[in-house]
Amino acid sequence: MKKVLIVDDDITLRTAVIRYLQNRGYSVQEAASGAEALSLFEQNPPDIVVSDVMMPEMDGLEFCRRLRATRSGQLVPFIFLSSRKDVDDRVQGHQMGADDYLIKPFDPKELVAKIESQLERSRRIHAEIVRLMQQLQTETPPPEAPPQPLPLTPAEEKVFWEVIQGFTNKQIGDRLFVSPRTVQTHLSNILSKLHLESRSQLIRYAYERGYHPPTEPLEAE
Repeated sequence: MKKVLIVDDDITLRTAVIRYLQNRGYSVQEAASGAEALSLFEQNPPDIVVSDVMMPEMDGLEFCRRLRATRSGQLVPFIFLSSRKDVDDRVQGHQMGADDYLIKPFDPKELVAKIESQLERSRRIHAEIVRLMQQLQTETPPPEAPPQPLPLTPAEEKVFWEVIQGFTNKQIGDRLFVSPRTVQTHLSNILSKLHLESRSQLIRYAYERGYHPPTEPLEAE
């Protein structure tokens, strides 16, 4: 079940959107401001974010900017909902890091179509990471010497081996019995210690240096 975070200070609209999505099989979290949404995201990252622009405390633009500044929020699909329909407003939304922009009032069927489109794009990105990992398994020659010990804690090393098999944070959390947030914390530490920027760089790093996990069937979500 895909998890959507709905962020809007209009409780009537928020309730209607939540009910519509839940009736179509989505799990939904809700927040009334960007500040509340950031806190929810850190506790339990969703598969996609749908956010209003004009909100108290922290508006949607600032929320999107701050989310994109975090490692865990860089790739999550993000859709703006807004009554601001000028071209400049839509451009500003995209410049802040949004993937799509829907103008109020809107047909909820269109929102679902945009959500599905962004989730499919996210699935393709994950599938490409898996493909890269499989390609590296095939093409990378065996190292001349055993790989050096990893400069990681035991918990980080467990996450390392899961990541280079192409599993998502949620899948790793289920396999290791920890939360996706804990997985992301370990992953951030791993990337920092190895001076890397992304999961795909970590996978290439692992295979070029001979850190080959046990062969296991991989599936893209």
